[in-house]
Amino acid sequence: MIHHKTNLLNLLFLVTTLYVTAQSNLNKSFNFGTNSKALNIINITEAIAYAETTGYGFDFDTAENIKFTKQALTSKSSVYFSVKLPEGFYKIDLVLGDKKCSETTVKAESRRLMLKESKINKKDTIHYSFMVNVRTPKIDENSSIAIKDRDKNQLNWDNKLTLEFSGSPAIQSLNITSVPNITTIFLAGDSTVTDQDVEPWASWGQFFTNYVTNDAVVANYAESGSSLSAFKSAKRLDKILSLMKPGDYLFIEFAHNDEKQKGEGIGPWQSYSNYLKEYITKAREKGGIPILFTPTQRRAFNTDGTLRETHGDFPAAMRKVAKDLNVPLIDITKMTTDMYEAWGDEPSRHAFVQYPANTFPGQSEKLEDNTHFNSFGANEIAKCVVQGIKDLNLDLVKFLRPNIPEYNPKTPDLISNWTLPMSTRFEIEKPDGN
Repeated sequence: MIHHKTNLLNLLFLVTTLYVTAQSNLNKSFNFGTNSKALNIINITEAIAYAETTGYGFDFDTAENIKFTKQALTSKSSVYFSVKLPEGFYKIDLVLGDKKCSETTVKAESRRLMLKESKINKKDTIHYSFMVNVRTPKIDENSSIAIKDRDKNQLNWDNKLTLEFSGSPAIQSLNITSVPNITTIFLAGDSTVTDQDVEPWASWGQFFTNYVTNDAVVANYAESGSSLSAFKSAKRLDKILSLMKPGDYLFIEFAHNDEKQKGEGIGPWQSYSNYLKEYITKAREKGGIPILFTPTQRRAFNTDGTLRETHGDFPAAMRKVAKDLNVPLIDITKMTTDMYEAWGDEPSRHAFVQYPANTFPGQSEKLEDNTHFNSFGANEIAKCVVQGIKDLNLDLVKFLRPNIPEYNPKTPDLISNWTLPMSTRFEIEKPDGN
């Protein structure tokens, strides 16, 4: 009996040791600056380009933008730094600041906002951390998410973590730590929710990340052009369910593309409602907590200044499903209606991708989109989401960063008060869906 017990303890010790070793191998630490000579840390003293062989370096030809001081990397424009990592959840710890004043914005992967314009006085130093989800399409040995051809090169789907430092950044160090067990907020939706990979397009899901504490992580699986049925067919729901743990959340926002489907049994009270019920049921079977979000409004004004309803019965159908299955619902349709009408017809354009010709490289014609947001508009929607969570007093409130101001969509922010450095990667072609 003692012999068998000893073997069991030895086996448990071996398994624990292997697990701890595997996790520690995922952790990476970098120091930046010409004087960086720390032990057991990767010291970056020159602008090296990313390479698969080294597994880290500066990406997208931004190495040429960098200037190294004794204790930091600095730049006057965007810098991308990539680290080869497997799928997982990671805590990112940054030390920012230098001898001169700096202002740092940090975006992760496909432009998920993590830190907005942190101003640091000369000779000051601040520590900042956030959680990031690194993912791949793979579900298991036999299945993967079906990724559209135009999306395959997105930063969300490669084999590395990419951080973009913009403004006038000063980065002293970067520490990456694997966090295998953390509350996850999964996002399922369309182009108004997804992480838009390139400028000038943006969605609320990639700004919501900036409002979440390090006790949770956002995993945004939304896809441009997706409906409830297409999202399921592409195995995105399967991917979420394969990762979901008891206590995780599933945000669900669809309608823009569902409402364009035709055929027998298709519509808000039939297929749409049934798919919503399926998503809810499957999430609950995994111990997950579903939350429904009615769709963002399109910018479509009547002559009297009111907003025209373009979603038909879909918001009402979602509200009924929420009531029937006792699911929390955040009425983004109503909140965005109040928001757009408060702005008015012309000012509301500033929240959408509406720009004159030649605003961006290669853009010979004006952009005039009434569905897809720019960064300002996407952040306003993210504020609606945060406020909706607060108004319902959901347990989820504990995962919101402290001191987030109250937000009233009837008195929305103005574009004149919005600043955020644009990323340097652009695409003129609009996202799928409308």
